[in-house]
Amino acid sequence: MFGGTDGSKGTLATSFHFYHEPDYPGGSAFSAMTTPKAKHKRPKAIVLTSHPGGHGPKPAPIVWGAESPLERGPLIGTVTNKAQRNVIGTHSGSYSVYRAVAVAAGALDPLKKPDLTNTAPTNAIGPHPQWFDPEKIVSLDPFGAVVSEVFRSYFDQGYDIRPTIAVTRAQIKMPELAEAIAAGRLTVDGKILRAGGAVLVTKAAIEPVWYLPGVAARFGCSESDLRRTLFEHTAGMFPELVTRGDLDVFLPPIGGATVYMFGDPDSIRDPALPLAVRVHDECNGSDVFGSDICTCRPYLTHGIEECVRTSQEGGSGVIVYNRKEGRALGEVTKFLVYNARKRQVGGDRADQYFARTECVAGVQDMRFQELMPDVLHWLGITKIDRFVSMSNMKHDAVVRAGIRIVERVPIPDELIPADARVEMDAKMAAGYFTEGAVPDGNELAKAKGRTLDA
Repeated sequence: MFGGTDGSKGTLATSFHFYHEPDYPGGSAFSAMTTPKAKHKRPKAIVLTSHPGGHGPKPAPIVWGAESPLERGPLIGTVTNKAQRNVIGTHSGSYSVYRAVAVAAGALDPLKKPDLTNTAPTNAIGPHPQWFDPEKIVSLDPFGAVVSEVFRSYFDQGYDIRPTIAVTRAQIKMPELAEAIAAGRLTVDGKILRAGGAVLVTKAAIEPVWYLPGVAARFGCSESDLRRTLFEHTAGMFPELVTRGDLDVFLPPIGGATVYMFGDPDSIRDPALPLAVRVHDECNGSDVFGSDICTCRPYLTHGIEECVRTSQEGGSGVIVYNRKEGRALGEVTKFLVYNARKRQVGGDRADQYFARTECVAGVQDMRFQELMPDVLHWLGITKIDRFVSMSNMKHDAVVRAGIRIVERVPIPDELIPADARVEMDAKMAAGYFTEGAVPDGNELAKAKGRTLDA
């Protein structure tokens, strides 16, 4: 049996022990590191929790969608006390790996608990009716920003509960906003928009929290198939997916989302007030560095402009920024597709746009917008007056979630870079919303993208 330092027994008849590093002349293997590392005690044996039972008292139950946070129960994904864990995975999404490296390098005490003094949200979000509907929110913890408040009794008992949402205030400043002021499209009011283009916002960082039964229902598969596929296609990274049927919540090691709120956050939920929304999926090349092969940054900044304008009209605006680089295929795959598009016989053209992606990735798109509306439910949104997106997949997902969209706002034609015409023509032909003509076969066959050497 596995043996812990407290003499407790595990569940498997094998025991692993940490190896001892050999001595090196002139110091340890890590002597080249310039930062002194503190010594932290570690157990001599690894205790697995991949099977239920044998680990002391049962962890706190989770009743997803319950009518109060205490009835719902806290989500405990920390490793400081394995007996308290009631979820699969751990906090911080993909950054959990860096945490493990910090522990391995001796830079972080593995038993360190965060001091959450003065970290409370700058603005209260909710609660909203959607928080208590187990079908409305399945990919985030609606109470994730207020765990130290609503689960105080658990903290007092020594439970290590971590926030999965943080809410703060900030200013954002983009040159496109200054250009909009100069062009007369936006007006400085000193409250929402300041001189020079600085915009005051409330923003929330959200880590993914998956309620597996609900996620499976969204994707139209069985929970057992979802668990097995997640286990197999992460190379067995999380054995609890298939061995712990008693654990319904999974903290996946993927990127989360950031929400930027313009105007008064309290007005977002009010259907009587105008609301502009853009749901934007990450594109590092365009959003940050201005690459002109796509419309991502121009559409993002246009969405921000719409949010500012709607806020100044007495409503509010929301930008949801999802970490789904390259349609969730990743940046390496995206760049491979770029090369394939630019080097194909006949040039870079819209009629082969999706085919080139599918040749490399095996699928056109892996963003699967089924989970996307959850953050809108977290904000209490029931109606969107101006939906700044041409995506039929995003539109349909929002409408299926029961949120009414009054108007769809396409990107102005003058904001589309010349090299991005390929992408835009292909997407409009595939069903993206447009107020103009849909390109026909002859138009799609024209090479409109420049070559790699141009």
